[in-house]
Amino acid sequence: MKPKVYICRLIPEKGLEMVKGFAETEVWEGELPPPRSLILEKVKDIDGLLPLLTDRIDAEVMEAAPRLKVISNYAVGYDNIDVPAATQRGILVCNTPGVLTETTADLAWALLMAAARRIVPGDAFARSGKWKTWGPMLFLGYDIHDATIGIVGMGRIGVEMAKRARGFSMRLLYHDPVRRPELESELGMEYVPLEKLLAESDFITLHTPLNEATRHCIGKEELALMKPTAILINTSRGPVVDQKALYEALAERRIGGAALDVTDPEPPAPDDPILKLDNLTIVPHIGSASFATRTKMATMAAENLIAALSGKRPPHPVNPEVLERGGR
Repeated sequence: MKPKVYICRLIPEKGLEMVKGFAETEVWEGELPPPRSLILEKVKDIDGLLPLLTDRIDAEVMEAAPRLKVISNYAVGYDNIDVPAATQRGILVCNTPGVLTETTADLAWALLMAAARRIVPGDAFARSGKWKTWGPMLFLGYDIHDATIGIVGMGRIGVEMAKRARGFSMRLLYHDPVRRPELESELGMEYVPLEKLLAESDFITLHTPLNEATRHCIGKEELALMKPTAILINTSRGPVVDQKALYEALAERRIGGAALDVTDPEPPAPDDPILKLDNLTIVPHIGSASFATRTKMATMAAENLIAALSGKRPPHPVNPEVLERGGR
């Protein structure tokens, strides 16, 4: 008998077909995430679950799923999953690490450039019929070349941002819980306290995981340290930034601008005043949204799920100690 799997959203066809060829598969095809009540119902008799970051998989869900052996997240991050609760119950949790590193760095760099050179309002202006002639004061922005960039979080994506910044002859500052001397030499970076990074950077780009240490690590006090011309870029997780404090800093023109791929909450309510700001560039969490990367994420999630349900070690377990204990 084939194992039973529930997939919480349509994923790229290649990964979907891999799962369908292996397991009895049901897919939620709605645009929005499946309602929690539906997830609690569907997990009752499944062996594998393939959720997205938008699906909260906690102890309650696991308790409702007595046969569940693996949660294969369609994401690099897994803050939507209660990993300790899964480990306690012998449920494997898997993710898709490394796959979106360069694609997300590309998007972060695109946001940096768009915000610096006011690409989005310039595009709207040109399309509106307001563009009458070339003007010496029209849509003035900020130079990127020779500016100072501050990278908060020197993981894989932070490293790729540093590589891109070198191509623009930027001064590189970084802050991370772990100092990386070998990268400082290789990439010409300077390790500094967060306060110095915020005070001296023209562009501040966030690449930290979301945890208790990083939640609201950019708040009112941190924003107050930034230059009045500085631009904040966030492609990590929305709650890394105190969004109320960011709105106030942008609305009062205390910083130059911001560019966000992630928000808190996500998405913002349609009437959220932050959406009306002309010094904010915002996109709908598309850091990994290239055809190649999203397809690779789908195949990695499928490979993790199939391996775990076949009694094999999945390529990317988050809690490998479950394997050592034998799992469910």
